[in-house]
Amino acid sequence: MAERRDIDGKAAKGRSSKLFIWTAVAAILFGLVEFGSPLDDVMRVLRNLAHENEASGEIVLIEIDKKSVEELGAYPWPRSIHADIIDRTREAGAKSVYFDMVFAGRTTPRDDSRLVEAIRRAGNVTIAAVEERDRDSAGSQLELPLEDLQKAADLASINAYFNFQTAVWDLHYREDVLGKDIPSFASKMAGVDGKVGELFPIDYSIRYDSVPKVNVVDLLRDDSKLDMLRGKTAVVGISVMQLGDQVYIPGKGREAGVYVQILGAETLMRGRPVQLGWWPSLLVALLGCAIAVFASRSTVRVGGLVAAGATLALVPILTEAHLIFVDIAPGLFALAIVSSIQGYRYFQSRGFVNELSGLPNLVALRGDKRGKELPLIAARVHNFAEIVSTLNAEGERQLVEQIASRLGIGRKEGGTLYQGDEGIFAWFAEPRTAIGNHLEALHALFRSPVKIDQNAFDLTVSFGVEVGSGRSLANRLGSALVAADEADEEAIKWKYHDPARQQEVSWRLSLLSQLDEAIEQGQVWLAFQPKLELETKKLVGAEALARWTHPEKGPISPAEFIAAAEQHDRIGRLTDFVLANSIAAIADFSHHVPGFNIAINLSARNLTDHNLPDRVRSLLDRHGVAAHQLTLELTETAALEGSGADIDLLNQLRDMGVQISIDDYGTGLSTLDYLKKVPATEIKIDQSFVRGMRESRSDLIMVQSTIALAHSLDRKVVAEGVEDRDILDQLEMMRCDIVQGFIVGRPMGRGEMVRRLTKEKRQKVA
Repeated sequence: MAERRDIDGKAAKGRSSKLFIWTAVAAILFGLVEFGSPLDDVMRVLRNLAHENEASGEIVLIEIDKKSVEELGAYPWPRSIHADIIDRTREAGAKSVYFDMVFAGRTTPRDDSRLVEAIRRAGNVTIAAVEERDRDSAGSQLELPLEDLQKAADLASINAYFNFQTAVWDLHYREDVLGKDIPSFASKMAGVDGKVGELFPIDYSIRYDSVPKVNVVDLLRDDSKLDMLRGKTAVVGISVMQLGDQVYIPGKGREAGVYVQILGAETLMRGRPVQLGWWPSLLVALLGCAIAVFASRSTVRVGGLVAAGATLALVPILTEAHLIFVDIAPGLFALAIVSSIQGYRYFQSRGFVNELSGLPNLVALRGDKRGKELPLIAARVHNFAEIVSTLNAEGERQLVEQIASRLGIGRKEGGTLYQGDEGIFAWFAEPRTAIGNHLEALHALFRSPVKIDQNAFDLTVSFGVEVGSGRSLANRLGSALVAADEADEEAIKWKYHDPARQQEVSWRLSLLSQLDEAIEQGQVWLAFQPKLELETKKLVGAEALARWTHPEKGPISPAEFIAAAEQHDRIGRLTDFVLANSIAAIADFSHHVPGFNIAINLSARNLTDHNLPDRVRSLLDRHGVAAHQLTLELTETAALEGSGADIDLLNQLRDMGVQISIDDYGTGLSTLDYLKKVPATEIKIDQSFVRGMRESRSDLIMVQSTIALAHSLDRKVVAEGVEDRDILDQLEMMRCDIVQGFIVGRPMGRGEMVRRLTKEKRQKVA
């Protein structure tokens, strides 16, 4: 017995040694290939929040902002304005002036001469140089100012290197750019020099919004603003988003690129930063791993991991407050490996794992709190015991592995698979899983036999599903297994066990018949969301939205009843209701706003209704409404799926004068050629792109390019989902035509819409 314990002890030490060695190797490779850079960026942002600092106030930003552009004209400005900026900073007694822009190329001789003379008078001006890489060749070119400007001013580099977030974490002290040794803006402003090519980290714990600033207009026109520049370093840079030059300030969001150079200078003014890299943190982590792997007492093992983790989390906060920077991702990676494996071993030792297969057992399932609200699926292999009776332990392990492999291949959500006795397997499905298709595919995988030691065995499998009834997991598992047994008895592949589902099925089956009755009884009504024309600042139209208020269930989601009507080819009745009431509302609203337009949504199925143009014409004539006051919106996806006949129907409506709008633009895959074919008068940008403009550069470019494309095709642009003033102003600067969203108005009833129009009409008269 003692000999057996000795053998087990040696085996345990061998496993521990292997775990430690492989963890160290994996963590070193992790650090060398820089897989952990995104995690280190996030951790550094969190540490910055723990010791935020104010800027020194010695550097003042002279910003080219929206007000300056509006009052001084479109940018780029004549160089005489920059000359005026220099003269004003000299008058204010600024220590030095830096221009975060490249004065490349010639403009007018008069403006160029004025700028050169202003720089010479000031004697303290630094202008930017930047290396532009030529994508079509192997070389680079140095973008420099005019030769006269170079002679009059100092040169400094504004080169910066971005990561995937367009964030700049490090800057150079100096750079050798095509043979020219020039300092960076940050280094020159701070008066701290370094070697060519040497990097230093930017301390983003310094709050960029604490940097003093004054816009160009106030500097030129308001003498009281001059005092803030006396004895200070002034930096002239672009801050308005629409002019570009935006970067991601870690932990804060997108801001002007000039802040990178200013914060770099502020960092150097506090001292010379030290970047220790990831080796120190990895050594601390490996020490904690060694304790966790080799210590005999569990409390000591856990304490080693906790102490190492706390050290990696807390110590860098203290060191970075003194400009000593450390990366911790490889260390965290090592701790995560050891913690996971040691945790798994503990988990296994507590009886939560099937000893033969290594899969979590049903005891572990009952303790999985994540699955309380998720559908539970149980699979029962009915002839499992019969097959196992012919196998040894190794054969049984192979059988379980093959079953688990097939279940794992079939399940794309990648959740945990639990194993019970006698051929029971279970797992939780994600909420959006199409359970029917999912189980059909799994059942197909079991049509072929499993092979063990050259013997083939057919498996008899059925599935049961319990979708979530709020009961204990043990009871839910029992219900799922009952459903699996019932499926086998009924010779079907799978079956639900969910009493609450019966009521839901009954409701869905009766929904369409109730919808027809609801339309007749006035339970279905229209809400109108107003649209604002940006050029005139007037309400020019609204979108009609169908609403259903059920007397017992209350408001029914439009997504539910409209989708059901489309799927069962019952959308025509609802469309006719919306058309009739919308056109009647146009006649009503036009008394207050002549030419008022209402847009309604068309389903792709409506495009197969060849009588639609005649019905529209009849309704317009009956209410005395001009055709151009009606807009029919068709989603981009529906438009793309259309045929030539669909285009013909749209052309008939367009020839009548009805406006056609492509809704949710950007969510499909439309081409320019297709946009030319669709007789649309308007493109409606999907709200997901509008809301994402401020945070996502790709969404901003998408909106800008869509507006430009629409205008080039002589079509108007409507932006939906506009919820705040900043987005509204940004769309106005982009020359968007019409907007709708909560900032303009929420969907409202017909009477409330009339009151809104009446109120605006009175304000206009007043």
